[in-house]
Amino acid sequence: MYVVDSTVIVPDHKAEDLISIYQNRSRQVDDAEGFLTFQLLQNDKKPGELTVHMEWENKQYYLNWVRSEQFKKIHELEKKYPDQELQGIVPKVKKYEVVAT
Repeated sequence: MYVVDSTVIVPDHKAEDLISIYQNRSRQVDDAEGFLTFQLLQNDKKPGELTVHMEWENKQYYLNWVRSEQFKKIHELEKKYPDQELQGIVPKVKKYEVVAT
């Protein structure tokens, strides 16, 4: 299994706005080959720290997704958020190979 975590830090007063965006996400990734799960995590001590947690069957399926046209379209929309405070946020991405369960 391959895990990808993308963490962003937004002002605390914008956390609910970002959560709403993800609650209403397009769900296109859900149909990607090898995709297993999506979760949006919120740090319980820092409400403005949010992590997108995704699990894939393997690294190649993840790479296929990030090279896809659907991925490019979704991430182009992020650049057009009407909210200026959310528009330019760059996530810190960490990738993991699951080596034991």
